[in-house]
Amino acid sequence: MPGDEPTPFDGADADVTPWLELAVDAAGVGVFDWDLTTGALVWDDRLLALFGRDRASFAGTIEGFTEYVHPDDRDRVSRALAFAVDTVGEYEAEYRITLPGGQDRWIRASGRAFAGPDGTSTRVVGAAIASGTGSDEDTRAFKVLEAMPTAFFALNRDWRFTYVNPTAQRLLGGVSTDPVGHVIWELFPDAVGTEFETSYRRAAETHEPVSFEAYYPPPLDDWYEIRAWPTPDGLSVYFLDITERRATQQALERHARRSSMLAAVTEALTDTMDPEVGVTRLAGLLVPEIADWCIVTIVDGPRGAEVTRRDLRDIGAWHVDPAQESLVEQYAETRLPALRDDAFLFRALQGSEPILIERDATAAISAVLEPGLARDLYQQLAPESAVIMPLRGQGQANGLLTMFRSDQRPPFGPDDLDLLRDVGGRAGMALGNARAFTEQRDLAEALQRSMLTEPPEPDYLHVVVRYEPAADVAQVGGDWYDSFVQPGGSTNVVIGDVVGHDTAAAAAMGQVRSLLRGIAMTTNEGPADVLRRVDDVLAGLQVDTTASVVMARFEQTPAERAEGLTRLRWSNAGHPPPLVAIARDAADLTTDDVEVRELWGTDTNLLLGLFPDTERTEAVITLPLGATVLLYTDGLVERRGEDLDAGISRLASVLAELVAEGVELDGALDEVLERMLPGSPQDDVAIVAVRLHPDASVV
Repeated sequence: MPGDEPTPFDGADADVTPWLELAVDAAGVGVFDWDLTTGALVWDDRLLALFGRDRASFAGTIEGFTEYVHPDDRDRVSRALAFAVDTVGEYEAEYRITLPGGQDRWIRASGRAFAGPDGTSTRVVGAAIASGTGSDEDTRAFKVLEAMPTAFFALNRDWRFTYVNPTAQRLLGGVSTDPVGHVIWELFPDAVGTEFETSYRRAAETHEPVSFEAYYPPPLDDWYEIRAWPTPDGLSVYFLDITERRATQQALERHARRSSMLAAVTEALTDTMDPEVGVTRLAGLLVPEIADWCIVTIVDGPRGAEVTRRDLRDIGAWHVDPAQESLVEQYAETRLPALRDDAFLFRALQGSEPILIERDATAAISAVLEPGLARDLYQQLAPESAVIMPLRGQGQANGLLTMFRSDQRPPFGPDDLDLLRDVGGRAGMALGNARAFTEQRDLAEALQRSMLTEPPEPDYLHVVVRYEPAADVAQVGGDWYDSFVQPGGSTNVVIGDVVGHDTAAAAAMGQVRSLLRGIAMTTNEGPADVLRRVDDVLAGLQVDTTASVVMARFEQTPAERAEGLTRLRWSNAGHPPPLVAIARDAADLTTDDVEVRELWGTDTNLLLGLFPDTERTEAVITLPLGATVLLYTDGLVERRGEDLDAGISRLASVLAELVAEGVELDGALDEVLERMLPGSPQDDVAIVAVRLHPDASVV
């Protein structure tokens, strides 16, 4: 309407009534008229004075006005003017100006845009006042909101932005327009249906404040910490960009997760004497933390040899869904023979890096499976992504971890692969050490067993032997037993332990055993003399070894045989004492009817190999029929933190129980090992048991 348009002014106030002029002067209100067609900006004298300018210095353009506005407020004022022009609407702004003397002054301005015949804005007319002339409380609050580093915006009851402070405007800069006047759900459509909308509406409905953290996707692509509370006019919202904080927090969580996983892996691998068991446990650790299901494979072939399909063995499988567990186990049982030569599994064996199948793992692996049960089972499991991690240690592949994820999880990422490299390195090293351990132990044990011959069986006694290798390869190789009949007819039993372990100890044991046996057979001498000669030969041949030994000889004259008696003559070179068990005649034997004696003798001499001139002594005891003599190495009775006498006493009790129970000699030695070594032996153990009887038919 023509009558709605304001009347332009040129600086004179002739058109303003005296009463209005008085009111305007009293309030200190200045007015302006901005012609959008010509660009001319006209200020009255009061507005010039408010800005500390005169008419000669004012350029009369919107650019000239903008130069007076504080640099931090220019964008906001420009947006407010642009909003009024674009919408043919109201203009509201509060901002700072810089006076000629350098001081700042707060200005509050308001106005309105007017449309021309075509409906677009042609003029903006308004007024301005020093903001200190309004409500001091409102002014201070506005200044705080404008200056504070925390982002703030206000929404009215129609969910339209009514105010956005500079910090919020900067953080929301990914949105291409000034938010004021826009509906939040239209300007930020990705907020619909998310924690943003749910929390804002809950606050508005319950009149209770809310706080939460949420992510907004591109163009913002940031995490925010939000605090919103209802007001009579709508909703007030403070928010912080916490993207960096979240990234730091997530990095710490990833580090904690990685450390926790590696600690669990280390515990699984070290908490058992069998590395295969430890590596199998990895399946339960990796699912569901890293994968939905996985299979653990080990290499059985000899170290250093080229790995072939025949060397692979799947030893563990796990699925996050118990209902799918049997399916995975069946697949693990059938897949290796069904894999083609170009399968990812075989490729992974050739390198040290994981092979990643990021997408379509079902199709990719099905393509390298022969048609049949394995392929059908795999397609039922239907993974989306997979990774095959070689377990390398000791310079070669010792196994593989194959992990799978469904399409409900994202593919394996860089963080997952880094963690799996660490897991694979630890598991591969454990398996490599285990293979080296097994080969060394098997070599030492094979060498040792090759020299532990079967005992003789004279007609008046029964000899039984046992050898139990240590679980730890470092403890295998020094213990031995022997039994032979000398030319004079006496039966000798020997138990010994070379100082040291491993293959070197096994070889030294072979030397000592052979020397002792050879000297005894050629001289037909008793135990003390034989051991003395062994000392001499070890010194003469410069065999640098020492050993503890008990040599016992069972002797029997015709008269003693007729009486059912046998003499036991022995010499001890620093070894635990033999035990002898003698049962009384009783209908129902109990342990109280069995006497067990420790055969220490008159002296326990020094170990063999220490000093060639060592005196060797003997002791003799006469034994009745049915007596049982037990010789053993220290691995049977020694325990960490326990006195040796306690171990010998425990063995004596076990021997008494077995004799009272009437257990035959072979079974008795098995029971001795079972009862004395309930777990994995920490040292190798050799045992010789002798039971006296009148003829070979009696056991």
